[in-house]
Amino acid sequence: MKSELLLQTYGADSSGMVCGFRFSPTQAGQPIDADNVVQWLRERADHADTAAKDDEFLWLHFNLAHSASERWMRAQLDLPEAFFDALQEGSHSTRIEHADGALRAVVNDVMFNLEFIPSEIATLWIYAHKQLIVTARLKPLRSVDRLRASVREGEIFRSPVELLVHLMRDQADLLVQIVRRTSADVDRIEDRFLSQRPTQNRLDLGAMRRTLTRLQRMLAPEPGAIFRLLARPPRWLHPEDVQDLRESTEEFSVVLSDVAGLIERVRLLQEEITARLEEQNNRTLFTLTLVTVLAMPINIVAGFFGMNVGGIPLAENKHGFWMMVLLVAGFTGLTGWWAFRRRRER
Repeated sequence: MKSELLLQTYGADSSGMVCGFRFSPTQAGQPIDADNVVQWLRERADHADTAAKDDEFLWLHFNLAHSASERWMRAQLDLPEAFFDALQEGSHSTRIEHADGALRAVVNDVMFNLEFIPSEIATLWIYAHKQLIVTARLKPLRSVDRLRASVREGEIFRSPVELLVHLMRDQADLLVQIVRRTSADVDRIEDRFLSQRPTQNRLDLGAMRRTLTRLQRMLAPEPGAIFRLLARPPRWLHPEDVQDLRESTEEFSVVLSDVAGLIERVRLLQEEITARLEEQNNRTLFTLTLVTVLAMPINIVAGFFGMNVGGIPLAENKHGFWMMVLLVAGFTGLTGWWAFRRRRER
């Protein structure tokens, strides 16, 4: 319990802010703390005319598991109420929306751990305006960690939208990695299947299909929202930002097409395995039926001759046993011939 709490609050200050950076189009991001954020926002508010021509912007990343984060954002940042409502809503599908001159986005990613587990998916909420981009999450994410590493390495971002596009492309890269690894697992299962060495293929394929379907549902951005955004982007967006959004959307379309193709391949392989198992079951059932049919004449004769009544034929004949053996063998052979003939006809 303590280790999980430390993981969720690691790196956050008293305001719940995990990290903050100040950017300009010609310089790499510089770290900024909560107090300097407040001062920077006040200076922009006091000199609105000068700030409107300034291309500087902030990226603030918050940990929602910290009790003070949402309270600090409400008090210090001029964020719309719709952003805070989105933090509480149940729909976590990936999307980007244009509302009130700003961009609101929901991005899903796997948690920052060593192994990918289907249940380990967390959500990142984003608010982006001309001079401010705010990201908030409950649990650590790989995409955010990659973005922080890029900023610390000196990568230059010209606008908040470029940061958002960076997150989207990291998400697409994650899907590519998952598709590649799953494709390798499917290849291995298919090789075992073709070499007549099935093990836990059906269980493995079922888990893969559920994982890919969940990823496709959770990580795939809503196409309608993105198309509406590209059709009517905010006025403060640079033409390069719109082009980057369009390219990232196209990249996602390609990756999602690969995911859909892999899901279809898994489904077909599941059907092949099911068909083979049904064929094996049918052969086994036929063998059992054939044994039952072949044993029927001797069971009938044994039943009749096992009755404790008088008048049993051949009871006094010294060759009676062998006569009954020949009779039963003849009926058994005739029954077997009939059964195999019906099988060949089918």
